[in-house]
Amino acid sequence: MYDIRDINLAPSGHQKIEWVRNHMPLLRAMEDEFSETLPFEGLKISLSVHLEAKTAYLCKVLAAGGAKMSITGSNVLSTQDDVAAALADLGLDVFAYHGATSEEYSGHIEKCLECRPNIIIDDGGDLVGMIHDKRPDLGEEVFGGCEETTTGVIRLKAMEREGVLRFPMVAVNDADCKHLFDNRYGTGQSVWDSIMRNTNLIIASKTVVVVGYGWCSRGIAMRAASLGAKVIVTEISPVKAMEAKMDGCDVMKMEKAAEFGDIFITATGCARTITVDHMLSMKDGAILANAGHFNCEIDMDELEKRAVSKKEARNNIMGYTLENGRTVNVIAEGRLVNIAAADGHPAEIMDLSFAVQALSALYIKENYRNLENKVIDVSEEIDDKIARRKLASWGIQIDELTDYQKKYLSSWQV
Repeated sequence: MYDIRDINLAPSGHQKIEWVRNHMPLLRAMEDEFSETLPFEGLKISLSVHLEAKTAYLCKVLAAGGAKMSITGSNVLSTQDDVAAALADLGLDVFAYHGATSEEYSGHIEKCLECRPNIIIDDGGDLVGMIHDKRPDLGEEVFGGCEETTTGVIRLKAMEREGVLRFPMVAVNDADCKHLFDNRYGTGQSVWDSIMRNTNLIIASKTVVVVGYGWCSRGIAMRAASLGAKVIVTEISPVKAMEAKMDGCDVMKMEKAAEFGDIFITATGCARTITVDHMLSMKDGAILANAGHFNCEIDMDELEKRAVSKKEARNNIMGYTLENGRTVNVIAEGRLVNIAAADGHPAEIMDLSFAVQALSALYIKENYRNLENKVIDVSEEIDDKIARRKLASWGIQIDELTDYQKKYLSSWQV
């Protein structure tokens, strides 16, 4: 079953998947292991993650473990049609294509759930949201699931607080082997890859305004500085604002930062962090990009209403002329810039994140009967196993505590 426009794209997709497979040793090892043990045999997994090559390989690994996969994307611009075609060519159920309308995207989410899944793998919370909003009948069959990103975890915790979450969900995003590497190094590299390839402009000498200073923003700011930019950070947390200052960034309110920035990047998981009023204070030609999950961090709805005119300035860049005659240039419709207008995080980084996903899905399968309907942290055991395997793939060995040291660390006496 294949909801896409051209199955003939599959050869290109297979090539992309094979390339990332060669650079994802953790998932390769899991593919070999799962092929023998078949831990997901007889189970149905619905997955909504940015549908590109790394995600496709995760799907292949889970399918190798016996899972019947039902797959869709998590963003209307991030699906790569040739990769989706390749998965369909392998016999997996795929419901996604690049450039879907909001209505088509919702339809793909619904179709992805028609298999009546036992395990959910989500990125942003749209699968879980659909079950709770429109298909509560499916909740009884779901053992639980895994959430990939900050925005999705925020939504899940809100559901937990309100007592409406119908099954346990593992906060994959909060695992050390995910957020310390994927959010920081993955986002830091891939956001600048996207901005540079889409603008073809130099970063050195420019002023970059980074909205927020969580792990994603730290990576973005770190890479901006290494490229020669001056970095300004806006924050609502006094502690994170101090961190940004001590990391060498200027810190100020957005209404002031708007006057100085050449490039603005949001990464907060919140909404309307850059408004049209902020844009009216920006330099003519300012560049705006969003590295958060949803396209509401830059207030695109209000910008569409208040812009005097708009025109495509370059592929993936729309220029909006404001009432004061200045133009702001928005990359990828204000959607997740590093995946909607580039290839997403490096394969080696997603090897870590998707290893967490695979082992967390296995944890749900093995433990769901004993879990409450809450947001669950990834266990230290899973983080430790993945980190050790990654180090081994690099040929790195580390020290171990001696018995004396273990006793010393467990004692209150010196």
